[in-house]
Order: sequence, then C-alpha cells, then structure tokens
Amino acid sequence: MLELLQFTFMQRALIAATLTGAVCAVIGVYVVLRGMSFIGAGISHASFGGVALGFFLRINPFHTAVVFCLLVAWLIGWVSERQRLREDAAVGIFFASTMAFGVLLVGLLKGVQVDLFGYLFGNILAISSTELLSMVALALVVFTVIVFFYKELLLLTFDAEMAAVIGLSVRGFNFIFLTLLALTIVLSIKAVGIVLVSALLVIPAASAAQLTDRFRNMMIVSVVFGVVSCWVGLFLSAVLDIASGATIVLTATFFFFISMLISPQRKKMRMRIGKLQKQSPEEYQESNPY
Repeated sequence: MLELLQFTFMQRALIAATLTGAVCAVIGVYVVLRGMSFIGAGISHASFGGVALGFFLRINPFHTAVVFCLLVAWLIGWVSERQRLREDAAVGIFFASTMAFGVLLVGLLKGVQVDLFGYLFGNILAISSTELLSMVALALVVFTVIVFFYKELLLLTFDAEMAAVIGLSVRGFNFIFLTLLALTIVLSIKAVGIVLVSALLVIPAASAAQLTDRFRNMMIVSVVFGVVSCWVGLFLSAVLDIASGATIVLTATFFFFISMLISPQRKKMRMRIGKLQKQSPEEYQESNPY
C-alpha cells in the first residue's frame, strides 16, 4: 500500500487529506458544541451554486465557490440577526435557493462538459497542484484566525452572554466564525464533496466528544479522528477503486461507533447499571428513597 506514495497524485491526495481532516476536525468542534450542524450543511450545499457559477463564467470553480460561500454565510448571519428569523429558517431558505440557482446554471451549460460529480461527491485522487495550493492557503487562514482568536471563540462557544457582558463583540465574532466555516467547507469540497462535507464537520468532533469533555483535549482527539479517517479512506479508495469521499465519511462513522463503545461515560453507565442489577429491592429502595 505504501508504494502508492511514489506517485505524485497520491502525494497530493495525502496532503489534501491531512489538511481536510485537520481543518474540518478543528472547526467541527465549534460546530458540534454550538449546535450549528445544520448551518454547516446549508453552506456546504450552497457551495454548489458557487461551483456552477464558476463553470458558467468559465473561471476556476474553486474561487467562485469561496466568494459564493462567504456571501451565503454572511447572509445567513445577517438575515437571522436583523430579520427576526431563526437561524434554521434562514439556512433553509438559502439551502434551497442556492441549490436551485446552481441547477439553473448547470441547465444553461448546454454542450459544455463539466466535472460536477467530483465536486458533488469528492475525488481526492484528482486534486491538481493549483487546487492543493489553494487548499493550503485557506487552511493557513483558518488556523491563523483560530490561534489568534482562540480565547474569544472559546468564550463565545460556551457563554455568549458572558462574552457580551465583558464587551466582546458577539456579532462580530459570529461573523468571523461563519467566515471560517465557509472557508473550511470550500477547502474540503474536492476531498469529500459538497454532499458529504457536512458529515466530516460533525463526525470527528462528535467522536471526540464521546471520549473527553475538556475542550482542548476534544480538539486534539477530533483532529486525530479527522486526519486518520481521511488517510484510511484515501488508501482504501485507491486500493479498492471506490469513491473517495464516501469511503472517508464511512471510515469516520466507523470510528464514531468505536468511540461510543469505549466512551468513559458509557463505561460508567454500564457499571452503575451492573450495581443496580445486583441490588435487592430493599437495597435499591434505601439508595433511592424518592
């Protein structure tokens, strides 16, 4: 299997897998803890409109997807904040309308050959050097902002009211996070695809949450799950000649179920159930008087 690394396309794919797994895992921790999974799904599906716009205008779809996803993310934040509309309703509006916009543009591309399958479901083995450089640039932006605003984003995640009380711009940092989320989604499109990228945002972080309740540890474990899932999925897809995006997501899902089985919380629950089962009715009544 390691002999595959002698090929340039595989080396590019491995770097792309590492970037995708790490960035999605880090942003995914915030997404899971803040309950923003639906927003991630909405922005990822909205990227289809940006990709279709790139094909329609005959320019790099990656670049148009960046601009399009940023605009959609900011509009979701603005509409939900200013128009007295719940976030899930705003996401639902842009989820459907941007997908419809993409379908309309694709329908207008008569006689033009476009590789929509690679964008919809991912094709990490076909990533070009230019696309890889764009991914590296976006990953650097995301990681730099997270390191620089680590404490602010942490406080916003766990106690937005306290953040407002101490003078932190909650609205401003919400928009910063939406920006990071949009960039992460675009970065991951060619690796796992528009349809599946939201899963990679949630599953590694959810797996880490089964094993630890400390934020820093959760982020580290999430990155391990994300990167290893991408590596294993990449090699399996190359060896078995199957879809890379689906293989990566299914690998991450497998790790999620493993983390559930070995979760410390689950072990404590099993121990408690075992103790209760050994108690006589009289002992149970004494330990639970109410």
